[in-house]
Amino acid sequence: MRVTQGMLASNSLRHLSQSYTNMGKYQDQLATGKKITRPSDDPVVAIKGMFYRTNLTEVEQYKRNLNEAYQWMESSEAGIEHANQVVQRVRELLVQGNNGSNSPTDLQAIAVEVGQLKEDLANVANTQVAGRYIFNGTKTDTPPVNVEDDTVTVDMNTDAFNVEVSNGVNLKVNINGTNVFGQDLFNTLQSIEDALNSGNMENGDDMLGDLDKHFDMLSAERSEIGARYNRLEMVDARIQDQEIIASRILSENEDADLEKVITDLTIQESIHRASLAVSSKVIQPTLIDFLR
Repeated sequence: MRVTQGMLASNSLRHLSQSYTNMGKYQDQLATGKKITRPSDDPVVAIKGMFYRTNLTEVEQYKRNLNEAYQWMESSEAGIEHANQVVQRVRELLVQGNNGSNSPTDLQAIAVEVGQLKEDLANVANTQVAGRYIFNGTKTDTPPVNVEDDTVTVDMNTDAFNVEVSNGVNLKVNINGTNVFGQDLFNTLQSIEDALNSGNMENGDDMLGDLDKHFDMLSAERSEIGARYNRLEMVDARIQDQEIIASRILSENEDADLEKVITDLTIQESIHRASLAVSSKVIQPTLIDFLR
């Protein structure tokens, strides 16, 4: 085949165009830090990237769920601790009122404090986290305890409030509110308050026994939520490991090797300059230039 001047010029322009394309690709990689800017650049990398990114998004959502679970459990444990302190204080007051050396006025003064502690406990039972009542099971939009005219009424839901902390893993984050803020506890506190107000402490020892039973229930509930909290921390550690792994795989799939890209771009620029030099010699000469 006879090679003409036109063919040489066309080939030179084609090679220059390809050289520009290659330099553009490397410059895009440097500017974005990614191997590809369009799915058509490398469909395999693009498809894997979608899968890995979805996996990473799921992990990030589980981390947000874990934060919510932590908030519920820590708030629940704080509620148990507060209830424990209240019951302990009521027990101290009951022992003080039950020693037989108090005047009716003294007993009524003690009753006032017991009444305040009772209402304080009711307020704690209605604790909200992010606008939801955490001690009312799945009925998080309604308060479990109502106080009216010094009378406490408990209408508590005990269903498990679960949070998905991992793929297919749901963890209960609430406590059984009736074991901490149940009607029995408020009835006991009311009995103590009434006995102190009336000055009749004949059942003082029985009421002490009732308070001790509530202590046992509080301790059991604290132990139970403590065990679940430990499990939550283990899940959290695993989720953090998964996030690191997912981020690394995503980076390996999509991120450009900048050292290699810079080297390739430098080589391509050298090739492009050589191609320009050759093209200038091929296209420029004419018959007159040759005869000159």
